[in-house]
Amino acid sequence: MSSYKKIRLRPGKEASLQRFHPWVFSGAIAHKPEDIIEGERVRVESADGTFLGVGHFQIGSIAVRILSLVDEPIDAFFYERSLANAYKMRRRLNLVRPDNTIYRLVHGEGDYLPGLIIDMYGDTAVIQAHSVGIHRDLELVTNALRKLFPVDVMKHIFYKSEGTLPYKADIFPENSYLLGGKDVEETAIENGLRFHIDWLKGQKTGFFVDQRENRALLEFYARERHVLNMFCYTGGFSIYALRGGATSVVSVDSSAKAVSITERNVSLNFGNDLRHSSYAEDAFRFLKQLPDGEKDLIILDPPAFAKHRGAIHNALQGYKKLNLHALEKIAAGGLLFTFSCSQVISTEQFRLAVFSAAAISGRKVRILHQLTQSADHPINIYHPEGEYLKGLVLQVE
Repeated sequence: MSSYKKIRLRPGKEASLQRFHPWVFSGAIAHKPEDIIEGERVRVESADGTFLGVGHFQIGSIAVRILSLVDEPIDAFFYERSLANAYKMRRRLNLVRPDNTIYRLVHGEGDYLPGLIIDMYGDTAVIQAHSVGIHRDLELVTNALRKLFPVDVMKHIFYKSEGTLPYKADIFPENSYLLGGKDVEETAIENGLRFHIDWLKGQKTGFFVDQRENRALLEFYARERHVLNMFCYTGGFSIYALRGGATSVVSVDSSAKAVSITERNVSLNFGNDLRHSSYAEDAFRFLKQLPDGEKDLIILDPPAFAKHRGAIHNALQGYKKLNLHALEKIAAGGLLFTFSCSQVISTEQFRLAVFSAAAISGRKVRILHQLTQSADHPINIYHPEGEYLKGLVLQVE
């Protein structure tokens, strides 16, 4: 039984936890200790004192992130068991292979560990904390990782949470290796393709692991097509398209550094492949200037247009405008892979934005595939907010 400080809910506010949702909102709380510290482990009880769960307390709208619905301590054994279960699932998904050393080991609520992200890149684990509680439990997490992986399999642990934490205390130094020491960049393998990973300065943990299965689908469709990869970042879709037999591939990103990484990754896999070219340019401007019908496979994978609910309207207008440009330019019979990674944008809202773009374009458009994040980014069925990546594959006549 846990001996943590108690948080008591208002009458009737226990229903969401009884439906296994892992969040307690601040408005549901009737009483909490005055000396409670942000990130502290707490015991949540209903108005009548019935145990509901244990988790991490945090200042803000989401006041408690539930780690267990069982009355147990959140200790070394808890993290060892949780990480072992997460790893077992990835092995069962056949993601841990010599030709695939890039995968997400822990995906927050999807692995019943709210606030914790761990991505594996070869012999390096990159940790992100999205809650103060995980930040404070970092030593427990790293010890569990060391116990899970032999030292020759996981040589380095890197902590990268400066952009994800709402908490500024320097409990652990940001951007530092917790185990071992080496350069900040390494080559890792996804489905037999090699990629440079820059977890120090790159977005997220250095690579968009969540698009693995969608990249493989694009490879299937790429043969003899003229491909345009907008918002290319590290060039994942471009490289899969080249392996899939594309006639030509153009990669575009507003960041010159991203374009440089894409070029390095193309060279790493295909040398000086003349089928590929790249441009550091604004996506909207590039699409507007693109000759009609020049490309018959276009990928739109922009960064999150909306990071909070107040930005939803403008984001939806942005998705509509971007997709309209692509639909107006793509060749007859072409395929459009279009995505939104904004968590606050629902699947229905994204589809409506794309539908509106299609209607304005006046072209015949069919949905061939509805896409989501890769299987190592599981969605807890009781936490639908975890379904953040939405995608469509459209055929355009």
